[in-house]
Amino acid sequence: MNVFRLAGDMTHLLSIIVLLLKIRTTKSCSGISLKTQELYVIVFVTRYLNLFSRYVSLYNTLMKLVFIGTSICIVCHMKFHKLVKQTYNKDEDTFRHYFLIPPCLMLALLVHRSFTFMEVMWTFSLYLEAVAILPQLILLQRYRNIDNLTGNYVFLLGAYRALYLLNWMYRFFLENHKYRWIPWISGLVQTALYADFFYYYIKSWNNNTKLKLPA
Repeated sequence: MNVFRLAGDMTHLLSIIVLLLKIRTTKSCSGISLKTQELYVIVFVTRYLNLFSRYVSLYNTLMKLVFIGTSICIVCHMKFHKLVKQTYNKDEDTFRHYFLIPPCLMLALLVHRSFTFMEVMWTFSLYLEAVAILPQLILLQRYRNIDNLTGNYVFLLGAYRALYLLNWMYRFFLENHKYRWIPWISGLVQTALYADFFYYYIKSWNNNTKLKLPA
């Protein structure tokens, strides 16, 4: 554990807290992509298949449980909560997210560290997480006017990936650890997808104006 890994985990956790706060307090999921949240459920379930077979630490186990549990909780609220589900705009959230799954799985089968079920699923989860934010970013472009909680959620989600890139760099250069390069590539792709959003988020923060994305 290093400071970048810890900061990344805490930022990721904070992003989830912000999203749950928005849903629970406002009883609204307006501006949130159910497609992205469904992809995150797949990401965390496939990444943490070793939850009960490989014990690393209490912290590691708790974080795995939190990420799986909260991702399922968010999807259930958006699909089944009698008030929240009424605020979900299905007509705007039209990205065909299921098209992202087969190519990510095929890539994981072709490019992985070792050809075992656990390793392929772990690699698949990284590839899928790299592009899982696409439905959310496209939805925000359609909404254009973005509320503060939604904007903060997406920003924190992107910041978490940027911090994890620093974590991998730290491990590679300072821990004398031959770390796998797959997280580097997927992390760079994911962070790059946030670049446009980061620009407009920071611009609106500096100008103290409401966050708007170009169509």
